[in-house]
Amino acid sequence: MSKQQFQTEVAQLLHLIVHSLYSHPEIFLRERISNSSDALDKLRHLSLTDETYKALVGNGIDSPRIDLELDEANKTLSLSDTGIGMSEEDLISHLGTIARSGTKNFLSQLSGDDRKDSNLIGQFGVGFYSVFMVADKVEVVSRKAGEEKTYRWISDGKTGFEIEEVTGDAARKAAGTTILIHFNDDGAQYANGWRLQEIVKKYSNHIAFPIFLTYEKSEWDEEKKESIKTRTTEQVNAASAMWRRSKSELTDDDYKELYKSIAGDWEDPLFWFHTRAEGTLEYTTLFYIPAKAPLDLYQADYKGGVKLYVKRVFIMDDSRDLLPQYLRFVRGIIDSEDLPLNVSREILQQNKVLTSIKTASVKKILSELKTIANNDPEKYTQFITEYNRPLKEGLYGDFANRETLLELIRFKSSKVDGLTSLAEAKDRMQSEQKALYYITGGTESMLRNSPLLEIYKKKGIEVLILDDDVDEIVFSTVAK
Repeated sequence: MSKQQFQTEVAQLLHLIVHSLYSHPEIFLRERISNSSDALDKLRHLSLTDETYKALVGNGIDSPRIDLELDEANKTLSLSDTGIGMSEEDLISHLGTIARSGTKNFLSQLSGDDRKDSNLIGQFGVGFYSVFMVADKVEVVSRKAGEEKTYRWISDGKTGFEIEEVTGDAARKAAGTTILIHFNDDGAQYANGWRLQEIVKKYSNHIAFPIFLTYEKSEWDEEKKESIKTRTTEQVNAASAMWRRSKSELTDDDYKELYKSIAGDWEDPLFWFHTRAEGTLEYTTLFYIPAKAPLDLYQADYKGGVKLYVKRVFIMDDSRDLLPQYLRFVRGIIDSEDLPLNVSREILQQNKVLTSIKTASVKKILSELKTIANNDPEKYTQFITEYNRPLKEGLYGDFANRETLLELIRFKSSKVDGLTSLAEAKDRMQSEQKALYYITGGTESMLRNSPLLEIYKKKGIEVLILDDDVDEIVFSTVAK
């Protein structure tokens, strides 16, 4: 058995999660199911596109599922999937380290005033560690597809972890991962079948794979006048690709539930756009705008949140070719009927089908934002407060949509409170005024108190306050 210590930052992180994010401990189950769904997606994709994995079909990978098994007496929950599994090296790299530049920022955020904001977990990709909010011990038993050996990872979430090879009856017979959660005193509330069903339906109802729960079900026996417990297994989620259904069949709650499942967010989305295209190309898109911008949105390693499917088969979720970089805050799904299943990142860059879908999707998103700006200014203000800067970035590269972007972006002004559009500022120009004026080169406070503004104030001329470092780039693209 190999014993290893956590990285220093991981140890800090575990302590802070357990002691600072306790307002939403049920997040642990959503994160586990999301991890299993990703593992199943990856294996299904490889089994369709990679000859090595095609040969494994029939050994469990053609019946993807997630199984929850509750032991009420011992207060443990087992979560098992038939996904791609992990090797010894994978277990160490995925569960023992955090190879993410945002870790220190995450730690500083947790240590600050917003330490109760559990959404930070999903934003920084450290969701696995949330399990230690409810557990004093976690065992992960996994066998990687195509490999013979099974390994067990064990940790108490405090100091480090142990890795050992598992043989005999304890070894997995097929690829996949089983996580055994030993609930602590606070987590004991989740050793309840009805409670687990409630959480699954709340967060994971539209996961594309069936989720089965085995638990002790209590039913009233009218003849004996007592409650009878029987061990039962039931499917507890809808397991449907919700985005392929008609908008008329879906409720707002359906959309919100799917968003939280795919985005790992606790807040409802600000709004969403659901489109089904038929004709030369057939595809479905469902795009969400998060209520809050991710904290790592401006980091170099930030990955967009749009998942690519081909005929309901997951392909990838971290490609920058699905939407332009300035729309990286958009979350959601693109599901195409026309792309090949073995599409690679290299093929994506040259694929005419995806290029057409991307072009149409960008126009759809910007068009919907324009409609909201015109019809619901209050809602648009919420949006632009979070995402003004990324839209401004778009002016530098997306020349095809430049005019629409100029209508969408907003600026601070010497004359009005809040933000204003260029069109609104133009409408307020004095009759003899030939140009819009702006001031740049400092903080908002410095610019508003600049002596350079005095002459314009006396003449009643509006001046735009450009305190964002991308604003000068914006105006370099504006011809008139």
